[in-house]
Formats: sequence, structure tokens, C-alpha cells
Amino acid sequence: MRPRASLVTLSVAAALVLSACSSGQSGSSDTDAAAAAPGAALTIAKPDGAITTESHNPYLGDSSASKYGYAKVIFEPLALVNPTGDLGTTPWLAESVEWNDDYTELTVVPRSGVTWSDGTEFTGDDIVYTFDQYLDGRLTDTAGLKYEGATVDGDAITLRFGDSKFTAQARVLHTPIVPKHIWETLDEPNTDPLTEDGLVVGTGPYVLDSWSTESVTLTANPDYWAGELAVPTLHYVSYGDNAALTTALVSGEADWAQAFIPQIEASYLAADDDNRFLVSPTTGAGTLFMNLQTKPFDDVALRQALAWTIDRDAYVDIAREGASEAVWSVTGLGSVLESEIAPEYQGESYSVDVDKARQILTHAGYTWQDEALVDPDGERVSFSISVPAGWSDWNTQQALIAEELGSALGIEVRVDQPDWGGWDAARQEGTFQAIIHWLEDTGNAYGLYTSTMDPRWIVDDRAQFNFGRFEDPAVTDALNTYATASSDDERTAASAVLQQAFAEQVPAIPLGAHPLLGEYNTRNYVGWPTEEDQYASADPTQPGIVQILVNLEPVE
Repeated sequence: MRPRASLVTLSVAAALVLSACSSGQSGSSDTDAAAAAPGAALTIAKPDGAITTESHNPYLGDSSASKYGYAKVIFEPLALVNPTGDLGTTPWLAESVEWNDDYTELTVVPRSGVTWSDGTEFTGDDIVYTFDQYLDGRLTDTAGLKYEGATVDGDAITLRFGDSKFTAQARVLHTPIVPKHIWETLDEPNTDPLTEDGLVVGTGPYVLDSWSTESVTLTANPDYWAGELAVPTLHYVSYGDNAALTTALVSGEADWAQAFIPQIEASYLAADDDNRFLVSPTTGAGTLFMNLQTKPFDDVALRQALAWTIDRDAYVDIAREGASEAVWSVTGLGSVLESEIAPEYQGESYSVDVDKARQILTHAGYTWQDEALVDPDGERVSFSISVPAGWSDWNTQQALIAEELGSALGIEVRVDQPDWGGWDAARQEGTFQAIIHWLEDTGNAYGLYTSTMDPRWIVDDRAQFNFGRFEDPAVTDALNTYATASSDDERTAASAVLQQAFAEQVPAIPLGAHPLLGEYNTRNYVGWPTEEDQYASADPTQPGIVQILVNLEPVE
């Protein structure tokens, strides 16, 4: 398995130089290059409609800073955890980060030479103060960090947590660090919108310039610790929907976005040779969850037959229009986690094998009447698959599954497209038959297995994950061991138990990686992440945006 880096002291400058050198971008056509404007602003767009209330608080999920995403270029984290590529960790406000063996303590050394945007020196006191706000209730621990306090030894700061953070390293490392000298003056940091003058102070590459309900403008921080920035200005704009966003990207009104754009080749890429689209697979996946408590999915034979029939390539090519990566391994793990697959399952993959699926069903007592599949109790096999109306990619996948299972196995699949509220209630209450859903993305194999087999997600008979309500004491023990192990050997042994259970019991069927998407253009800047060099995803809403902005260079 790939261990998450317990000690990382990589030079940020070296990492950025390497990323820029291997970016693979060669710029635009001669005409466009001549027209390129070094020093041009970048407009970062979202399709979320008007954002009408001003709030710059990075801890509030409904603040304008969080909805637009500009909080991430003002307030920086201790380190950046790459959710794609090599899943590596790059120190940021910390010069080094080191976890202890059981991941209950994190030791960091603050980066020297950093100043807050108001000119005040950044120190380790700011790190300790940021986390101590969870102790005194000034901040609500919405991320479940269970922070217990800090100790300081010279330049080193050790942060202690109530349980292992192996599966939640990014939650800790991505915590926005805020200035003690500003935040200790706030009465209610949990709710303060930071709209008074002088409160929006960060260490990040950009500072807030202006805010309106139409757009937000930020300008480059002239004293940024990582050096001079090529992009002088960022404009954040929110459009009404994906169609309006696509129009803005094609016209050049917007430069950078994260969105699923139907028919992206014709509607966006073909419009300009400088337009780019990057799909970054993550450890999560679009997954078929089945209700294991009721027919027909209470029979493992049926689940196995489905796993040998559903075409994951069709999911990628048709439903996701190429914006994904098929998951075929019997362990459910995608290519990003290939190194975590146990030796006995290396190369063990599903394929579309209808004969094998029919053999499994026949052996389990199923029959066919007029090509319709009949279960051992003499009842025709049928079920509904539910996805909210308007989720176009997964709505398409519903139709694909219905067609595949109907023609190959004679299963009647009904397509259900309720509104969000009805779908949400059914998935939590367990009143659905099958749904397509995402996974908890922990950056390792744990995310898949806790999402599909962990009973801890069922509280008061309502599910937040494990919607099929799978339960096996040996699997639960292995999940707990994986999350709290103090050695890689323990974690590897636990993972082997989880992989075997998943392969044999088929509690869910991952279809394809749930990727991070990014649309951008190379008219004015190069140095973006690419398929060959995914040092970050191209999604501007992710923490890695600061790494990209430092990497960008003007087109020559």
C-alpha cells in the first residue's frame, strides 16, 4: 500500500520549479501568442447563481468566500494534500509536517519569512491560536478533528488529537490558519462575516480588493512569501447555470472553472485551441449502492451477476462523456490506489461477461421465463434505480444500467428521478432499492470501504453512508484497525480483510472515478497541471489552487 507521507520536508520552491518544467504546455498558436497579454487578469467562474450575502469567513461553508472559493487564496493551510496524481503532501505554511506512528500527533515547523497581508510577522503562535479556538468553543469542530491541545519545543509545534487522523490527514493539514492578532479581537468567530475594514488578513497569494453581488476581485499580495505572482488580478464570478458558464468560457469572458459540461469537445474544446479540460481521478468513485436488506439485493449471487454485467467503460464514455476513469478491480479500488490492492487481487478485475453472470445466477437457483429473470422463489427480478432529476450524467447511467441488465439478464429496471428531497430521504431511511452515489474520499482505501460497509454511518436508523446497511463484525473490526493502526503492516493486514469482503460480498459496485474537473485556457499563462503532471487538480475550488497560481508563468 502507498503510505501517506509521515515526514515531508520537500522544498516548495523546488516542487514548483519541477512542476512548471514538466507542465507540457507549449502555449497557443502564433497569432494568439502575439496577442497574449502577460499580466492579464484571470476570471474564475462557478455555475451556482447569484451569491448575495458578503462574508469572508473561511470556516463558514455558506460564506461567499467559501461558495466562490476565494477563501483559499487568502487563508493558507499548513500543507497541501494532492487528491490526485501521487496523493503526495507538500508543506505550505509549515516547512515540514510529521505525524507520529498512530497519527494522533502532528509536529510542524512554521515557515520562516512569512508575513500577514497587513505586514505583521507570521509565527507559530498563529498556528497554535488557530487550533486552540476549537478547545474554547470559539470555532465549532465541524470537521471532527477532536483537537486536544499543542506543545511547543523550540521551532517545533506538536498538535494532539483525540483519535487517529490517518484517514483524515487532509482535514487537519487543510485547516485555514488565521492571524491571532486579528481573530482574538472577534467576539464570534463562528459567525463573524469579516466585513469590517482590516479583518480580511491572510498569508495567501491574493488580498481582497472589492466585493459585489456580481463579482469579487482580488489582487496579488506584493509581499507574498513564495515570490512574485504572474497573475496580478483574480475575478470571481458566479453564473446562473452550466449553460451560462459554458458560454462565458467559450467567449473568453471566463478563464477557469470547475464544471461538468455536456458535449465538452464540441461545446468548449473545439471553440479555441487554447481551451483545456483536465480530468483528475481521485480515490472516490460514482458507485451503485444496493439496498442489501430487501429483495432482490439481499442475495449476493444477484449482486455478483450485476458486477459481471454492468459496463463501466460505458459509464465513462457515455454517461460521463470521458470525464472519469472506469473502476474494474474486484476490490473496488481505482487506479489512483492501485498500490494498495492486496497481492492476491492484483489483476483480478471484472469485465462484461454475460455468460459468467448467467452461470452465477443459474447456480443460485435463478431461471428465465420468456427471457425474464425469475428468482428461486418464482418471482420476476425487478428493481428501481434512483437519482435526482437533472443530474444528467447519472440520469444517463440509470438508462444504461436499465438497458444492460434488461437485455443481458432479463431484469426489469425502473428509472426513478425524484427531486432532491425525496431522494435524500430515501437514501437515509433505506427505503430505496438502488441509487448512484459518491464515496467518502479519504485519500486511501478506507474511503471506499467505510462508505460501503461501515455501520458507524447508521445513526438513529438513518444513513449518511453505507446506504445498503452492510454489517459484518470482522469487517467492522478491520475498518477500526485500518483507521487507528500504528504501523503500515497492521493497516495492510486490515485492508486485506476489507478487500476480501468487498470482492466476495459485493456490497456496492463502483462504476468510475469521481474526478475533480477543471476547464482553463492557455492564452495568457502556462504552467497548469496536465494529464502528464498532475501536481494538483485543475479544480479552482480546491486548496491546490495556490500551488497552481504560484506555478503560472506568462506566455512568451
